[in-house]
Amino acid sequence: MKGSRPFTDEEVKLISETFCGKYEHRDRALFLLGVKSGFRISELLSLRIGDIFSGGRIAPRVYVARRNMKGKKEGRSVILHPEAKKALEVWIKELWSMGYNSHNFYVFQSRKGGNKPITRVQAWRILNTAAQENELAGHIGTHSMRKTFAGKIYDRLGHDIYRTKEALGHSNINTTVKYLSFKQEEIDQAILSI
Repeated sequence: MKGSRPFTDEEVKLISETFCGKYEHRDRALFLLGVKSGFRISELLSLRIGDIFSGGRIAPRVYVARRNMKGKKEGRSVILHPEAKKALEVWIKELWSMGYNSHNFYVFQSRKGGNKPITRVQAWRILNTAAQENELAGHIGTHSMRKTFAGKIYDRLGHDIYRTKEALGHSNINTTVKYLSFKQEEIDQAILSI
């Protein structure tokens, strides 16, 4: 988390349109789910088809089990944003056509075969390649997706730090405050305006 920066709306659009090749649908689904749900990369990679697919369609909420959560205290459910849902629908359809048609298969399958998700390092490579192709400056990591979500939720909730804490699944408000440290530019602007 330390040092990674959030994405702007324009950067989210650029990155989501950058993915190409055999795994473009997987990579786009991972990215959009990351910026639209606020799950940590390890939580995203733990998802199995059964966690997002129910009754023959994508579920309205994504659930990450307690065993896959940081701290392992409790699981967390997040409503599925329409953009992330659309990307997941495309990717799940492709997964099923490749024979990954069990609810037990990982959503973000590794190209190495078997039932294994991509690694955190591979997720970082995917994201950084897209960022480099768009010549994005600053420190970008997989946590940039979560920071993007944090900033958007904080703004949409009228700068309510307590509800933002809940949206991120934090147990301590101080952790949420650290996520929003990039709001320093607002403080700087306020100081310059007085």
